[in-house]
Amino acid sequence: MGDETGAATAEYVVATMAAVGFAGLLVVILRSAEVRQLLTDMVQRALTVQQ
Repeated sequence: MGDETGAATAEYVVATMAAVGFAGLLVVILRSAEVRQLLTDMVQRALTVQQ
């Protein structure tokens, strides 16, 4: 067996970088006017009380 010193730290780095990349992608998507309008419409429909 090889020395696994630092293996857990390396795994945390990979997971953290993946999360940062995903967050960056979400920021780019949510800056889109179309996506922002779609989300706003969905929230407004969800909060509207139907009688």
